[in-house]
Order: sequence, then C-alpha cells, then structure tokens
Amino acid sequence: MSRTIETLDALIDVIRAAPRRAQRRLIAVAGAPGSGKSTLADRLAEALTANGCAAEVVPMDGFHLDNTQLTRMGLLDRKGAPETFDVGGFRRLAEALGAETPVYYPRFDRSRDIAIAGVGCLQADCDTVIVEGNYLQLDAPGWRDLRSLWDLSIRLDVSMETLRLRLIDRWLTEGMPQEAAVARAEGNDLRNARLVNEQSLAADILFRETALQC
Repeated sequence: MSRTIETLDALIDVIRAAPRRAQRRLIAVAGAPGSGKSTLADRLAEALTANGCAAEVVPMDGFHLDNTQLTRMGLLDRKGAPETFDVGGFRRLAEALGAETPVYYPRFDRSRDIAIAGVGCLQADCDTVIVEGNYLQLDAPGWRDLRSLWDLSIRLDVSMETLRLRLIDRWLTEGMPQEAAVARAEGNDLRNARLVNEQSLAADILFRETALQC
C-alpha cells in the first residue's frame, strides 16, 4: 500500500532514509503525461544536492524511438505510448545506474522531437539518481521488470482535468493551433495518462501534486 506524502521536505527525508541495493540510490518518479514529473525530479535533485547528497536526474524520455522507426511501425500517431519506447535499452541503462561510472545517457529534445544520445553523463560523485518517466511503474511486459531496480518509487497524483489543461497548454506553447493542441492532448496524451492511472503497480509513495505549488 502506498504512503501519501504532501510536502517536499517530507519526501526528501524519506529519500535520504531509503536503503539502497547498490552504490547509488535509485529513485523512480512516475506519473501521467503533464503530472509534473520533471519539475518534481529537478526540485528533488536540487534539494538533495544542496544538502550534501549529490543527485542527478535521468529521464526515461531519452528512449523515445525515432520518428523513422515509428513511421515504419505505424505508431507515429501514438508517440509517447509504452510501445513507442525502447524499454530494453532503458532497462539496460537503469541496471548500470547503480554503480557503473561514467554512465552516458540520452535526453529527448522536445523542440526538435528527437532523442539525442550521450547528452547526459553520470559521474562517480553522484550518490542518488532520480529517474523520471511515465511508465516506470507500469504493469505491462518489459515495464514491470523495472520495479525491482528502484530503491524507492514515487507516483504523482494529479486529476485528469488538470492533466488535460496542462497538456493542451504544452502543445499551444509548441506553436500548435488551439484545435490541433486539443486533438493531440485528447487523442493521444490523455489516452496514455489513463493507462498510467489505471495500469500502474502501487508505488511506495503517492505524492500530492499540490505540494509542488508551495
């Protein structure tokens, strides 16, 4: 059963006290598209580092399959769904994060809509890795195998209506017209959000999204 936490300070205390399986502590931050995973992961890493526990964020999004592959597979309109990621490659990275040095990892450039290899580099002085992504707790083939890698798992709790508004705004910010932004959010992103909400394994911590607004 998940434990609910509603303040950032309390969440940081739990992370610092979490036992670790390897040299580095691996913390999973999962949630639906638009739930604030990146914001939370960045704030956790900054706070931990400021308190003498060097932390770095490693995003799952660097394992988006390229559009050429998605077009070949007939999945371009479902980009962002679980089947549009290289889950095997991501698992191999996650397995290396605990102890190997250096560990190079890709990041996704949203403005160019591509993943870029080797942008990130995990160095020996990193104590805690904050891994963030939609499907880190997904109960589906390939994805559910990730659960055993996390020392602590966190899921953000955000209403569907809030997600809808944020996702529409995301595409408007990217330059889409209103009608196209609504169609993209409702036709693909919210479909993925419902999957995360309905088919995820229980996380150790359920984090109330309102705590990010403090």
